[in-house]
Order: sequence, then C-alpha cells, then structure tokens
Amino acid sequence: MRFNPLVSRSAVALLIGSLAMTATPAAAQRKSKDKQKEAASAAPVAPVISASKAYFPEAKKIEAALLAKDPVAMEAAMTAAEATATTPQDKYLQAQFRLQLGFLKSDTAIQSAALDSMIESGIMPAADIARFHFFSGELAYGKGDFAKVISRMTAAKAAGSTGKNLDLLIMDSHLKLGQIDPALVVAKNAITAQRAAGLRPSDEFFVRTSQALQKANRREDLLDMLSMRVADYSEPAIWRSTLFITMQGADKDLSLDTLRLMRTVGAMTDRTEVLEYAALATESGLPGEVVSLIDDARARGVVPANDAKFNEIRTTQSARTAGDKTGLDADAAKGAALPSARRARGTADALFGYGDYARAAALYQIALDKGDTEVDMSTLRLGAAQYRAGNVDAAKASFAKVGGTRKRLANLWLTHIANKAKAAAVPATPAAPAAPTTGR
Repeated sequence: MRFNPLVSRSAVALLIGSLAMTATPAAAQRKSKDKQKEAASAAPVAPVISASKAYFPEAKKIEAALLAKDPVAMEAAMTAAEATATTPQDKYLQAQFRLQLGFLKSDTAIQSAALDSMIESGIMPAADIARFHFFSGELAYGKGDFAKVISRMTAAKAAGSTGKNLDLLIMDSHLKLGQIDPALVVAKNAITAQRAAGLRPSDEFFVRTSQALQKANRREDLLDMLSMRVADYSEPAIWRSTLFITMQGADKDLSLDTLRLMRTVGAMTDRTEVLEYAALATESGLPGEVVSLIDDARARGVVPANDAKFNEIRTTQSARTAGDKTGLDADAAKGAALPSARRARGTADALFGYGDYARAAALYQIALDKGDTEVDMSTLRLGAAQYRAGNVDAAKASFAKVGGTRKRLANLWLTHIANKAKAAAVPATPAAPAAPTTGR
C-alpha cells in the first residue's frame, strides 16, 4: 500500500475560513472581566483567538492577499505585520496565515513549520487539536520524520481523530524506526477495533508487520500475525503462504496434517505440494488418500492428466487399495475390541484417506479412550474427521483441546470453520425484479 500523506487544500481551507476576527476594545475587555472570572470558576473555557488592536488592520491586509490568492503580496503583508504581532493570539494567527501561504506556494516545509507553531503555542482551540496534529503527522511522514509522526498521530488519536490511515501511519513509523514490538501493539489493537466495528482491517496491518517479523527471524510472532490474517483474508493464495510457512520445520505427521488443511481450504495450487503430500501419504501407508489426492489435483488442473510421475504413483497406489480395504473393513468392525490405541489410530488414518470420515472419527475417539500416546495428533485428526463428516460443533470442540506443536494448526482449522460460517451468514444478493411486460 502506498500512503498519501499530503494534506488536501480543501481540508486545510476549513481550518481558517474567512477572517472573522475583531479587535476587542479595552473598555469591553474590562466590562466582561467579572463575567469571565465567574465562567472560569464554573467550567473551563476554550481559548479565544482574537487579534490585538495593533495587529488587526495588518491581519486584514494579509487576509485580502490570501483571498486574492497572491502569495507574493501575502508574504509581504505578513512580514510587515510581524512587528505588530506581539500577543500569543497574534502569533497564532500569523502561524495560521503561514499555513495558508504554504498551500498557496505548495511548500510543505512552510506548512509543517506553521503547524508546529500552532501546536506548540499552548493556546490551540480544543476543537482543532485532533486535525492539526493529524495534518502535522502526515507532513512528517512525507519527510521521513517518523518519531514526529508517532508523536503527532498519537496526540491526534488521543484527541479523537479518525483520520484515514492514522493507525497505519503510527504502526509503519514504528517499523521504519525498527520498533517492532510497539508496531505490533498498534496493529493488533487497530485490527481488534476495526473488527469490533464490523470492518475488515486493512491488509497492511498484517503485511507490513509480517515482513518486519520475517526479516527479524521472529517466526512464532510471524505465524501469529499470518494466522490472524487468514481470518480476514481467506483467499487461497494467502492460505497457501500461511500454511507453507507453518509447515517449515514440522515433522512428517504434522506436515501431512498441514497439507490436508491446505487441500481442504482449496489452497493446494502447486504441483510440488501435491507431490510432497503424495509422498507423505504413501510413506504413511495411505493408498486411498494418495489416489483421491491425485484425482482431485487433476480435476482442478493442478496436475495435468499426462504427468508421467503422478500416473506412475497413482497406478502403484491404486493396486494397493483392493487388498487394503479388505483388512481395513475387518479392523473397523472390531471397533473398541482392537488390541491397542495405535492400531485404532492407524485404522482411523486409513479410513480418513478413503473419505470414510464418520468411521474414522469413531476410531480416533477409541484410540484416545485407549490412552493413545499421541494425544494431540489424534485429537487434531479427530477434529478433521468430524469436520469432514459434517459434525462441525464436535470438530470445534476437538480442535479446542489440541495443544503442543499442533495447537497452531488446530486454531487454523477453527479459523477456516469460522470463515465458512461467516460466508454462509452473508445474505444472498436478491435477484433483480423481472422487467414489466405490457399487456394488450
């Protein structure tokens, strides 16, 4: 994403408007003194920016040049007015005029300096604090002054600013300064807030922090951010990159389970991943899963029908399925009478490969009941079998129990389930009404 930190002319034109100033006569000031004291004791009063008697006529000349859009005359009038701008209010008004001069001249340095003067004056009206700090922060971002961006934008947010990209600018400035942890805090808070408001968080919160985390070799934090991302951006390519990084360094069983999820979410779009999946399933003695995988990859165009390598694998594994099914059905029929948890899990794995998910789920549960030593793996696979069998609530409960090195993958399954539920909850676009016909 490319940020556009420049302040628009139309936005800043609202800061001042026409010069609605009056020089307050000394008599009027004395007359209202008692009332001002009474009001001050009752409630805080916003500062009034008004020109002094000496500065007022000079300010009118500046305003005339501004309205005429004559920067040369305006600059000359401002220079002439400097000697009369003696009060804090006069100086504040001079800074406002300087800001407008900066826009007439398209000079961001003048704009930035003027905003600094107003912000640092101590008399800025409360109603202007948020937007003035925000504009100053945008200009600082354009100049690469990232510490100033953080300061100004943080103050703008505290004052209630909802300026576009405010959190992104703060986050990115932290990243530019190498401050990854504060950037993560800003990103995660912004993501949470935008989700709570029913909005889809900007992908830049995920992408920019992930790039920084990857560069810093902070793998666990990187996976946390990528896992958050697929909850809002569930496109196959994003799932694929997330699961690919998740699989790095995983053992064979966890790699197989990761590839199963990749296939489930429709993110297996590369021949090499299909080949790795086939190799792992073959090594695990799951011929039915290998055949199903290759047929599915062919149907989706990931593997061409004339691919010699996959044709060879499919022929070999297909020959094994006939004898495999006979013994498998016999073991499945024994159910709880199977001699060990390992035997029950192995039978469940094979049934899963053949797409017999309901029976696979039952046998995974039997394996767990028999004290399976691979509790997290069997529980993860139980959840996958339950989900594929259509028992979504049971699957969610199983995934929630998974711990250890498989907890992250279980959470990604839960994210996939949540994404499917959100997609199903979106009302269908109503059909357009039929065109009226004219009867005779």
